[in-house]
Amino acid sequence: MRLILIGILLFASLCAVNAQTYSIIDSKAIKLFEKGEELTLSRRYTEAIESYQSAIEREGSFLEAYVKMSQLYITLGDLENAERVALAGEKRLAGKNAKLKNTAEYAWLFSNLYLKQGKFEEAYKRFSESDALFDDSFKNSVYYRDMRAQMDFLATQIGNSMSIEKEKLPDPLNSFRLQYFPVLTADGEQILFTKRDGTGNFDKEDIFVAYSDGNDHWTNPVSIASNINSQYNEGTCSVTADGNILIYTSCDAPDSEGSCDLYIAYKVNGNWQRPKNMGKSVNSRSWDSQPSLSADGRILFFSSNRKGGFGGNDIWYSVRMNDGSWAEAKNLGNTVNTAKDEISPFMFFNNEILFFASNGHQGFGGMDIFLSRVKEGDFQVPENLGLPINDQLDQVALFITAQKDYAYFTELTEDGGENDRSLLYRFRFPEEIYLGENLTVTEGQVFNSRTGEPIDATLSLVSLTNDSTLYQFKADGKTGDFTMLYPDRAFSGLYVEKKGFLPKIYNVERDKLQNVKDLKIDLTPVASGEQFVFENVFFDFDKYELKEESMSSLKRLLKFLEENPNVNIEIQGHTDNVGQKEYNKVLSLNRAKSVQNYLVDKGMHPARVVVIGKGDSEPMVKNDSPKNQALNRRITIKIL
Repeated sequence: MRLILIGILLFASLCAVNAQTYSIIDSKAIKLFEKGEELTLSRRYTEAIESYQSAIEREGSFLEAYVKMSQLYITLGDLENAERVALAGEKRLAGKNAKLKNTAEYAWLFSNLYLKQGKFEEAYKRFSESDALFDDSFKNSVYYRDMRAQMDFLATQIGNSMSIEKEKLPDPLNSFRLQYFPVLTADGEQILFTKRDGTGNFDKEDIFVAYSDGNDHWTNPVSIASNINSQYNEGTCSVTADGNILIYTSCDAPDSEGSCDLYIAYKVNGNWQRPKNMGKSVNSRSWDSQPSLSADGRILFFSSNRKGGFGGNDIWYSVRMNDGSWAEAKNLGNTVNTAKDEISPFMFFNNEILFFASNGHQGFGGMDIFLSRVKEGDFQVPENLGLPINDQLDQVALFITAQKDYAYFTELTEDGGENDRSLLYRFRFPEEIYLGENLTVTEGQVFNSRTGEPIDATLSLVSLTNDSTLYQFKADGKTGDFTMLYPDRAFSGLYVEKKGFLPKIYNVERDKLQNVKDLKIDLTPVASGEQFVFENVFFDFDKYELKEESMSSLKRLLKFLEENPNVNIEIQGHTDNVGQKEYNKVLSLNRAKSVQNYLVDKGMHPARVVVIGKGDSEPMVKNDSPKNQALNRRITIKIL
């Protein structure tokens, strides 16, 4: 309804500015025209068109009737007839009764018509050639200002169309009448989507999943789980990069806070657990839908029309707390949200680019896809994805793979009847749109080094520069399987932790973890005499003061001691063989003391953390290369 009213007002405003005089004097034709206007205001559009047609049949030079009739065809979406009528009326502009205002009306009509048809160059040309015809009072109207802004936007876009080729997803996908909102896991091996058999009241939504063999062959889609799909509607879902956390929309369920709510389910030991309503901290009494989880599931974005926003639908977010609960949802702010609608958020896998659909930011018409980049924690001014990803029609949602190779979307084919279908498509994502540094998706398993049993350990990828957690995943307790994403950024650490076990610490760049496709990680149960290399503790050459980049490891050692209150440790300092042995022994002792001092300053009892300096007496490897010497310069933690 909103689009219909806007369509009418766009044209009515130009006529209202000019005096209500006509290009003809036939009173009967004018009465038919005025009847058409009354019918238009009553939203009896088909009858109004008939009345305008009758006026034209009586007086073929009735320029205003052609305009109004064409406008109504645009409102009804019949652009072919709208153009036919507009062209027929434009031929009459050469008549002796045509005035400057009539020429302006037709320029305005064709500018709008071409925009609706996606003929952006023609629209821009027609508007630019006719801009001087519009009088000052009309140029002060909101309709003109909006058109002027869109034309200024088109001036930056025309001629910059990217090359994309749409590709319908192969069988057995697209085997239903309606399938939409596709999402994939980071490895591309699972695709989830909403499935519906029709548009009737009894055609409910369910979440379906299919699996890939890696060669663009997919299994038959099946229901994701019997305890997730129910007699109610479940759809528009989001899944973490590893496929183990699912958030989806369900409407009108008995435990709903409002019309549509968000629900969460966790996959434990390979099985989906019973889903739960996300509660009042996330859901409201209004419409809450279209979730998007960050890659590791720590931040949720979604669309809602609740109170407290900037317009119709806004994008909101909630953060998962350390205890697994979700913080009270907050509005994303007016850099992204507008007085109109923002829907279908998608946070890209690097957690630095948010995609969403909007009709409130400047676009090509209807809903366009935008992206907003995150810089230093703040969302930047949204960027329109441009032609041909966006066009004159509604673009509702986009999902881009972790590898940045494909964008997945839904395309609707409609004939106005029961044969409407929505199908899953993809296209190669244009390299012109920068998505940040590349991500490497790897997998592995975590096992108990003593028994070989899998462990549901927590894996955290941390930027050592600022101690920020980039990703955090959990290994499957049944298989030990995990997924990890590695950005092409320097200086990061991987921490593998499980209460009751010694942590395993990696330096991602030095250990070249991005290139390990099947990383086997053995965790050792806490026991006297066991020890581990305390990676990512840094000192300047010939110094023993801890560098700031050591904070991530130091905090995790403190956490380990707090979780294991009966454990005492020995902090061992080691050096390479460069320099005098006694000097190296003192240096290694002082480095161990620096770690001890940090722990004691944080409240650890000094008796729990003793130190020893071993100099170069216990090398890990031979000191026969700079690389091996670097490995021997280390801190080791031994359980007493």
